[in-house]
Amino acid sequence: MSTYTNFKVETDADGIALVTWDMPGRSMNVFTEEVMRELDKIVDEVKADAAIKGAVITSGKDSFSGGADLTMLQRMLGVFAKEKLKDADKATKALFDNAGYMSQLFRKLETSGKPWVSAINGTCMGGAFELSLSCHARVAADSDKVKMALPEIKVGLFPGAGGTQRVPRLADTQAALQMLTSGQNLSPAKAKAMNLITAVAPADKLVEAAKDLIKGGLKPVQPWDEKGFKLPGGPVYSAAGANLWPPAIAILRRETYGNYPAASAILKCVYEGLLVPFDTALRIEQRYFTEIMQTTEAAMMIRSLFVSLQELNKGARRPEGVPETKFKKIGVLGAGFMGAGIAYVTAQAGIPVVLIDRDIPAAEKGKAHSAGLMDGLIKKGRATAEQKEKLLALITATDDYALLDGCDMVVEAVFEDSEIKKGVTEKAEAVLKPAAIFASNTSTIPITSLATNSKRPKNFVGIHFFSPVDKMMLVEIILGKKTGDKAVAMAIDYVRAIRKTPIVVNDTRGFYVNRCVLRYMSESYQMLIEGVPPAMIENAAKMAGMPVGPLALTDETAVDLAQKIMKQTIRDLGEKAVDQEQFALINTMVDTHGRFGRKNGKGFYDYPAKPAKKKLWPGLKDLYKQQDPDKIDVEVLKQRFLVTIALEAARVMEEGIVVDPREADVGSILAFGFAPYTGGALSYIDGMGAKAFVKLAKDLQKQYGKQFKAPKLLVDMAEKGETFYQRFNPYKDEAKKAA
Repeated sequence: MSTYTNFKVETDADGIALVTWDMPGRSMNVFTEEVMRELDKIVDEVKADAAIKGAVITSGKDSFSGGADLTMLQRMLGVFAKEKLKDADKATKALFDNAGYMSQLFRKLETSGKPWVSAINGTCMGGAFELSLSCHARVAADSDKVKMALPEIKVGLFPGAGGTQRVPRLADTQAALQMLTSGQNLSPAKAKAMNLITAVAPADKLVEAAKDLIKGGLKPVQPWDEKGFKLPGGPVYSAAGANLWPPAIAILRRETYGNYPAASAILKCVYEGLLVPFDTALRIEQRYFTEIMQTTEAAMMIRSLFVSLQELNKGARRPEGVPETKFKKIGVLGAGFMGAGIAYVTAQAGIPVVLIDRDIPAAEKGKAHSAGLMDGLIKKGRATAEQKEKLLALITATDDYALLDGCDMVVEAVFEDSEIKKGVTEKAEAVLKPAAIFASNTSTIPITSLATNSKRPKNFVGIHFFSPVDKMMLVEIILGKKTGDKAVAMAIDYVRAIRKTPIVVNDTRGFYVNRCVLRYMSESYQMLIEGVPPAMIENAAKMAGMPVGPLALTDETAVDLAQKIMKQTIRDLGEKAVDQEQFALINTMVDTHGRFGRKNGKGFYDYPAKPAKKKLWPGLKDLYKQQDPDKIDVEVLKQRFLVTIALEAARVMEEGIVVDPREADVGSILAFGFAPYTGGALSYIDGMGAKAFVKLAKDLQKQYGKQFKAPKLLVDMAEKGETFYQRFNPYKDEAKKAA
């Protein structure tokens, strides 16, 4: 056999080739052009060598593979965009051919006449799972580390290397559609129950089990290539099909509102593909994949939810020249809901935590929060009692500040009161070593003002978590005027250590995320005042792609908190800083009707006892004269929500609060779910073009108010035909280095 860069091939005495995928210099295997060329050659050599009876493919790493390297797709699309300007038909044909290479390679493998078995030893995603499905059998290790999925839908694509055709030919059609359109992870047991893998074996016997299948006479023919093959879910045109397809289309529409072209393409691929022979079905899939690759949604989602997200998670915004910190102990001040959550995620990362509150019972209550979260995981089969005890052993609940001695960092999460924060800062700094970092988890108070309480403002930084801490993946790192590079670097190191995504934000009222969220809520208040029916407001927001309606979101964060923020803003900036009609609405909700939100069971919604679901408060429609819903343009409502948020994101960039468009985009999606199909708040603008966006904003401004006035930055970008990723190129420094 030939020598390969990314694979090692060894043939044993039984004539079985073990193909071990182990890319040099990478922590995880991914499909690149070179990997596919080498695998293509291996398939040819296995087929041509009469001494080889079959092949097992596995990984030399802890994981099997993360799938395709999406930067490869980005490059492919970049070439396509340039070539399209010269010859559109030729460029599309080239894209079609390139998009089909992986699919053709896997088809070549499964029709090679030799049996192939995939030995899945760890995470197996996307194209790697499609490779496994093209093998004649699949064996997965019996381990919690093994997760299989076709998650392409999450970045605006779909499985385009045979996934939409092999899954519904192995599994029941309904289960296949659910898996393909959700991108859900499958455990070995779940995958076997769906007939997507052949067997589950002990991790140390995995390759042996795979080889045994070949020794046992595994047929080198896929079920769909045999005469008389029948679909597990029955034909499309059958009673079963008639009961499946109409509801499936309706459910997709309900879940996506037509915002995700790739999700619709999956249904079309499966439906059409199951009506024709397998090779024709693959060609149908290839055509749809080529079409989806050209969509704005795919381009923006790949950039933000794969490329940018990975770059930020790797510390793209980390100051250079500061040694990386390996944390030995973290202090958390305040054992309330936020502090308890911070302690939990820190202990989950294996870092010892000192959790401090005013007295031992309050601190112990905070620690109990972690116990409760672990109990929930145990109940779901995602953790063990032993893991719970190990995690709890890392958390020391106390009222003694002396135990902060030796902490690398302290995260303050006490009540949003400057005086209280001042007191705990002084107590902590009296104990902390000089090199330690003090991080304040605040959502409203400027970091620069809080840093005046510190004797070492260079070591003082903001670190804004979102609630609930264990579920929310974003953390804002806020720079005060005197925050040093070491504090920023350590804050980023900490956020990465607890497996969350950091974005760096300069100091301002509301920072970045809250400024955008408040605009979202504010527009819903304005709609209520205009007499838009509350149900239309909530539904229009969801139709626009937001995960939670703005009225429901206000309830979750608390209506009386919205009132407090408005009052504080008026105290600080004057009455003109707050819309007085909206202020009156919130005052009416809180002061007149006692509706504080979910926390007291009544806000914009009523919250009856379970199992009854929440419902909009009927009294809302009595606050303002209602418009005729038939005369309200839902498309305009959708635009108002997305445009008001995007405008605020643009203002934040103009003011220099956020300086990297990757952070603005990723932050808007991870923090409050800004329509993921757009790629984020700035990509929403880039996707339609600044010129078209400014025109839309001006039209909305004429009809609905000054909140839609485009900032000078956007007007200038529209005139110059610029995008945010051109104007604020996050890669310009790298380009200079390369030069």
